[in-house]
Amino acid sequence: MESDLLPDQGQAEPLQAQVDRLEELFTQEVFNLDRGILYYPVRHHSPACSRHLLEVFRDYKPDIVLVEGPESGNPLIPVLADEATRTPVSLYYAYNNGDERAACYYPMLDYSPEYTAIKEAAERRIPAWFIDLDYRLNPESSREGMVSYQDETLLAGSSFIARLCGKLNCRSFDELWEKVFEIGSLDKTPAAFAREVFTYCSLSRMCYSEERLRQEGDLAREAHMRERIQEASAQYERVLVVTGGFHTYGLLEQNAAKRDLEDARQREQQMQAADKQIYPMVYTFTEADRLNGYASGMPYVNYYDQVWKLLRRGPQAVYNRTATAFLTRLLRSLRKGHGAVSTTDAIEAYSMIQGLAVLRGKREGGVYELLDAVTSAFVKGEHTLAADRPLEELQRLLTGDRIGEVAPNEFAVPLVEDFKAQSAVSKLQLRLTGKHKKVLELYGKPVHRRTSQLLHCADFLGTGFARLENGPDWVHGRNLNLVREHWTYTYSSLTEARLIEASIFGGTVQEAAVAKVEQAVRELPGHHSREAAQWLLRALLMGLEELADNLVGLVKRSLRLDGSFLSLCGTLTILGRIHEHRRLFGLAEGHQLLHLQEEAYDNALGKMDALRKTLPEEHTEIVQALKLLAMLAEAPEGSFSREGFCDALQALLAQRSLAPQLEGVCITLLVRLGQRDRLEIAARGRSYMQGAPNQAKHTAPYLQGVFTAGREAFLYDSTLLSDLNLLLQELSPDDFMQMIPELRLAFTFFTPVETELIAQRVAGLYQVDTGELQRSGIDEQELRRAKALDQSIRKEFALWKLI
Repeated sequence: MESDLLPDQGQAEPLQAQVDRLEELFTQEVFNLDRGILYYPVRHHSPACSRHLLEVFRDYKPDIVLVEGPESGNPLIPVLADEATRTPVSLYYAYNNGDERAACYYPMLDYSPEYTAIKEAAERRIPAWFIDLDYRLNPESSREGMVSYQDETLLAGSSFIARLCGKLNCRSFDELWEKVFEIGSLDKTPAAFAREVFTYCSLSRMCYSEERLRQEGDLAREAHMRERIQEASAQYERVLVVTGGFHTYGLLEQNAAKRDLEDARQREQQMQAADKQIYPMVYTFTEADRLNGYASGMPYVNYYDQVWKLLRRGPQAVYNRTATAFLTRLLRSLRKGHGAVSTTDAIEAYSMIQGLAVLRGKREGGVYELLDAVTSAFVKGEHTLAADRPLEELQRLLTGDRIGEVAPNEFAVPLVEDFKAQSAVSKLQLRLTGKHKKVLELYGKPVHRRTSQLLHCADFLGTGFARLENGPDWVHGRNLNLVREHWTYTYSSLTEARLIEASIFGGTVQEAAVAKVEQAVRELPGHHSREAAQWLLRALLMGLEELADNLVGLVKRSLRLDGSFLSLCGTLTILGRIHEHRRLFGLAEGHQLLHLQEEAYDNALGKMDALRKTLPEEHTEIVQALKLLAMLAEAPEGSFSREGFCDALQALLAQRSLAPQLEGVCITLLVRLGQRDRLEIAARGRSYMQGAPNQAKHTAPYLQGVFTAGREAFLYDSTLLSDLNLLLQELSPDDFMQMIPELRLAFTFFTPVETELIAQRVAGLYQVDTGELQRSGIDEQELRRAKALDQSIRKEFALWKLI
């Protein structure tokens, strides 16, 4: 290692001694072509590591290749090596031992050294083994949410790397790696390259105590890998070991602590006893990018994929050609979006890349020079969010949008394959990442209806695949007049992983959805009829008609046990929604639903007496429920008892403890049904407005109930208007301010045209023009000036002690 890389004079000597010892170890035990075991240290997803690894295969000619990876994945190696498999792909591994449950990914790109080793072994027809322990969440680790099998946190976060970044003026570990290893290795031999990787990674490892490494699980993993290496060495003459450079030094420690061996065996036994799943699955460039949260590997996946393609042809001007390609794509993309860029900008950016490379001591400019050059040449003026489009577009291009493909295999999950097959029939785009849009005409095209059912199933199974952006919301009863659904969807490894997790419910999308619905309704309390009706509606949305009879029976049983007025009315609303759109939901006959509605209606009438004791926050929902019952009672078909509803309203209105808002809606509905005289609405209102102060405060809630059920009572009856006007005149300022929010809420039930009509009638009371009511009593700015003048005068008077 060059002397200028040493951190400082005080630490140069001990560090140099460590480097010399590592040099001797490397020459004798790590990279010795004459030995039976050759260790090749790598960084995950490094094009330079993969390039030199191919040369190691050529020079060493191994009989077997051992790769750092989960042992459970060994049966899947032929699938990964298959010509039909196209990266990015990943192994998805999940386990559940009762106490803990976790899942992780083992991604592979074209230029991942592990994937290169597997492909080259298959081409040479020699065996390849994964030799690492299966992943297990470490409860002692301070880090949470680790989902990558290949975690480089310790390597990138060591104090040695931090000092080295400062010494070489690199802003991050990734920039340091690119400078020293990716670009700096273009003219190096495999041995020289491996020596530097081993040295840097080992020095990073030496920054951590043995206890920290044990806590992270590294020592147990290395003890296990050593055993597998020894097994392979006993069977084969020449063994090539490809692992992360951070572990290579640990694999050389033959005298492993007994504790670490026991830990490794204990973990292996625990994982064998656990419920495990491991499958090959597609992955995306977006998910493989370190900048998007992936804990291992390199950023700018598409950029390094282009570098890898050029490296396969030769190392000449690889990075310069890659920069030219991305600048060309960026220029073309920005011009499509009518961006203000020119060829001159691109030429200037390319020139700046060359200049920055020289300034930073690089053979060629890499991705960081490209980013800096585009920032300087393409971003016009101040660097703001508005001017950042060139950088955002470049980031998108550097990451890429490719999605992988897994060869047909016996390990394929039936649910995943069924979802892909149905998506193909529905013409959903699964081959590219990014958001796609789909507009579905529910009533006009049967294939669109089936696509809608598939997307609702995918949403219900928790795949995160699709999201309904606009359209009828059947569950919550919103926008039911719309006839189109607007969906956005994105296929990713997360989608596939969640489908794999959902495969325990069934082998097809519909089977899984049916099983999950059945599981949910089994846990439903027997008296929750509204929730039962919601499950019926959701099942029909997903096209699960085979569940309809069972769920209808569940709703019927729940109705007989449900003692909640609001729950019964909610059930009635949902059943009415289903009955109205039964043909869309695939229900040819609606008589069962009609009988259920009648039963829910009758049960709700029987629970109305309980409304005399309710909470204020329930009143708005109760008012809507009473309006629903009134609408059904007025229906011309006569299926719902009008007389029974009127009797229940009369009994409720006779209760002295009835809330004012409910009193208002009850009397208005009875007037509408012809059971009470219209004058009684005004009379009851007058009893509030002209009553004691405590009574007057309830005027606004009473009017809210009246206006909700029948606005015409106020529009065409001058008595209520006159009484309210008198009340407002007599209120004190404090009482007025307290009442005004509730009154404003009450008047929100009127349309603009109706509000104008009320204004005309109020203007008639005061014999003024309507426009006079809309004019402010005093201009706000004039009031502010008067207030400021008053304060100035008071200060001046106080200064002269006049007040």
